[in-house]
Amino acid sequence: MGRQARRWGAGLSLLVVLGAGGCGTQTDGTGPSGTPAADGPSGSAASGAPGAPEATGTLPGMPTAQQARQQLTTLKVAAHGSMSGYSRDRFPHWAEQGDDCNTRETVLARDGKDVERDGECRAVSGTWVSVYDDKKFTSASGLDIDHTVPLANAWRSGASKWTQEQRKAFANDLTHPQLLSVSAGSNRSKGDQGPDEWQPPAKAYWCSYARSWVSVKATYALTVTEAEKTTLTEMLDTCS
Repeated sequence: MGRQARRWGAGLSLLVVLGAGGCGTQTDGTGPSGTPAADGPSGSAASGAPGAPEATGTLPGMPTAQQARQQLTTLKVAAHGSMSGYSRDRFPHWAEQGDDCNTRETVLARDGKDVERDGECRAVSGTWVSVYDDKKFTSASGLDIDHTVPLANAWRSGASKWTQEQRKAFANDLTHPQLLSVSAGSNRSKGDQGPDEWQPPAKAYWCSYARSWVSVKATYALTVTEAEKTTLTEMLDTCS
């Protein structure tokens, strides 16, 4: 998994060098105009390879609460942009990650325990805990891979200006806290809503959710609305 994460991290860095910039369920640091910052959000890139998401929030690239608060102050506040031209196809996923595995299967293996795969890399057994609602699963069929910042939300907060390749990198990002395995029910309840419209039912995860959301928006220089920023501040206040 570390090799895969490093490969995607290198891909994102290459996009920055080239002057370029850049969720959804299974069913969906600041740089120039929609471009991931060269160094990523403060303190987040240093954590390296992906880790299992726990109640304490150990997703890859997860900033501390203090770092997230600082990142939040740097985000541009703006009203939602237009959804004109949006399509989930504008964010190609799930990308191949090597060894016949795609991004979905990679995240399932990362987030679960005792995960066994078949010859096509599909998770056939294992245990998972959906941090959004504390539900436990022994079958991957009940899980979606959630984009912390949904694809449609990213589109209306800056991603509409990105290239297709940048949006593909965003939709398959294994280096930052953008992807995690959650219950299909919670993911579909969330849809493309921001934190001011939807919060994880498990309030214990609010701190981690806010930290990951802010980190992704800071990494990709995406905007936040005034209501979104206010709610994120309140959710960060739940951090111990």
